[in-house]
Amino acid sequence: MSAPPLIAVVGPVEPPLLEAFITHYEHLGVERFLFALHFPLPTPASVQEPLIEICRRRIGGAQLVAEEPWHESASNRLRDELRDRAGQGWHLLADADEFQCHPGGLATTVRDAEAAGVPVAGGVMLDRVAADGSIDGWSPSDGLDAAYPAGAFLTHSLLRGDPRKIVLVHSSVREVAVGNHRAPGFRPVNAPRVAIHHFKWRAGVVTYLRQRLDKLTAGEWRELSPAPRLEATRFFTHIDTHGGRFDIGDPVLNFRPVTVDRLPDWWAADSQHLVDTWRPPTAPAAKPAAAAGVRSGNS
Repeated sequence: MSAPPLIAVVGPVEPPLLEAFITHYEHLGVERFLFALHFPLPTPASVQEPLIEICRRRIGGAQLVAEEPWHESASNRLRDELRDRAGQGWHLLADADEFQCHPGGLATTVRDAEAAGVPVAGGVMLDRVAADGSIDGWSPSDGLDAAYPAGAFLTHSLLRGDPRKIVLVHSSVREVAVGNHRAPGFRPVNAPRVAIHHFKWRAGVVTYLRQRLDKLTAGEWRELSPAPRLEATRFFTHIDTHGGRFDIGDPVLNFRPVTVDRLPDWWAADSQHLVDTWRPPTAPAAKPAAAAGVRSGNS
């Protein structure tokens, strides 16, 4: 069985992260990568060009390059266009800072979903941070695991966001919610859930989240729900209280040592508890933003 194609909408991340992202999924057996590079205006050419070149060198080029505001609907629209290009069969979904660990391997996750007759498979986000809770950079020579060895369910326990993700979806399922958190009408049954090592809390994230919060609050970027603003506000409240870092010793956050290539003993029970007990917030949806500034990645 060949691995499903990887569908990813990639923002203006540092080039070593994109290199590591591609390498990680190659090790999982992925051979086909469909990327949309999403550059919120204004993203300078000096940021865009290295990522475009990595895609050319590693995966034959990005499918799409989009220069447009970070409206919350934009990622969904770009992801769905990539899914249309991917064709029939299973699609693997991941953001560029999400490194999945599949119990038994990716092929096993696909086979188990097919055997259960369920056209989706789910994961739970495991946020990774530095050992001292600082929000700092990382060395490609040492790797992400070494730079961010502590894992916790920050998305759930601190941000109060939805920690659940759809990691695999069959092409027959047309609707996947914003952020890949749900596929309305379908519930994953894979157990344990896929661990999604979330390397979001790197150097630059404070500036990025401040910009996003300011632009969403001002209405320059459009939201589908208040969740991005509320989660960013909770993040800033926490780090402002703790000297610009995460409180590693907080028993509620419950940081533990983890690595990308191995599921910890506590993973099955703790991740399933989140799946069983978490309920998404309800909020009125905003109208999606119009498409703008999208060009073919191979043009």
